[in-house]
Amino acid sequence: MNMTSHTPTAYNFGFLDEYAKKEVRRAILKAVSIPGYQVPYASREMPMGRGFGTGGLQLTLSLIGPGEVLKVIDQGSDDSVNAVNLRQFIEMTCPGVSTTTRTAEATLIQSRHRIPERPLTGDQIIVLQVPYPDALVVVEPSEDKRKIMHGEADYSRLLVKLYEDIVQFDEITISHRYPTRINGHYVIDPSPIPRWDVPKLHHSRSLALFGAGREKKIYAVPPHTDAEPLVFTDVPFRVEDFRDGEGRRRACERCGCADSFLDEFVDGSGEKVYQCSDSDWCDEHLAEANQGVTA
Repeated sequence: MNMTSHTPTAYNFGFLDEYAKKEVRRAILKAVSIPGYQVPYASREMPMGRGFGTGGLQLTLSLIGPGEVLKVIDQGSDDSVNAVNLRQFIEMTCPGVSTTTRTAEATLIQSRHRIPERPLTGDQIIVLQVPYPDALVVVEPSEDKRKIMHGEADYSRLLVKLYEDIVQFDEITISHRYPTRINGHYVIDPSPIPRWDVPKLHHSRSLALFGAGREKKIYAVPPHTDAEPLVFTDVPFRVEDFRDGEGRRRACERCGCADSFLDEFVDGSGEKVYQCSDSDWCDEHLAEANQGVTA
């Protein structure tokens, strides 16, 4: 047997076969046409476990093309394990695609749990990885009943859930996955982004796509679309509060920025310190601060 005739088969560009990518793109078109509607699709098996970003990855691989500039982030960082693994996989299966850590340079951004601090432009698309796409799942286990509730825009049980939160804790305590009404109808789960990022969806200049590989759903928030957190008129929506006990706004320990979403750490001495979640935003402000010192 001549073993030299058996050469390894090259991956198709973007790993997925062309039929799979066309199906995903058709689902994206429907999702953009009906903002907030969960479009089912045949989620493919990927060389990683479901729950590790397979839904977002399939969106990215279906949209990306040669010459694209890609940024992959996880919890705001470009260097976390999830971001590095997905970036390397895309680089391996998409020759001709460039990657970057700079938000301003990227044409396509895949993210887990954060929307970049820098406002996105109309030339950019952000893909968000989603574990659980349906905001109603906390009040209704049946998918058939949830579909009827979404179709009728019946979110009364979800509002009752939020009201019970207020009665028990004097405020809505949801820290992430805050239910958000899109275009005056469908309420979505905006992925596990913090409340800080939810207002960025409202009339954003960029297209936001959401992919849930395990649940086999795709949905979208098109540019310049209403995206309003589900609230009561007398209990306004608020984002995370980074003020200290004396009412002063905390700043990033590394770059000094006082208007970004902060992560809390414990330093070597056991003291709490705060740092920008968005590593690119932090690097930009640190570079600006250093230029000011040298000037």
